[in-house]
Amino acid sequence: MSAPAIGNILETILYVDDMARARAFYENVMGLEAGINDQFMTAYRVGNTMLLLFKRGSRLEDQEMPNGDLIPPLDGAGPVHFAFAAAQQDMEAWRAHLEGHGVAIVSTVRWERSGTSSLYFRDPDGHVVELAAPGLWGIG
Repeated sequence: MSAPAIGNILETILYVDDMARARAFYENVMGLEAGINDQFMTAYRVGNTMLLLFKRGSRLEDQEMPNGDLIPPLDGAGPVHFAFAAAQQDMEAWRAHLEGHGVAIVSTVRWERSGTSSLYFRDPDGHVVELAAPGLWGIG
């Protein structure tokens, strides 16, 4: 039996040690606007998906919702990787923007199969962030 169709990835969660520091990076450097936010969670709309920041260690117990439903414990450790889509023609502008904010570019990768490139850098919690042209995977 085939699985029902999946539309796309709805949300990505990063676990951070210092919420204020992480928010400063994602808002001041990456230009995102916070939606829901408190000391334990911040939500950002990125296109048609959500990037959620959770304070590391803050969700180690079931979380009871107002209607009585439970969200299981969530947490993570160590650096993870995710990519933002950015137009290929904007890569050098992104490089200058990031370097202007003191963010070191870890690597630039040129993808032969798509003729695009990616910029890799780290956020304040050590997560590997990538800016990739949508054509990298033949999407967009």
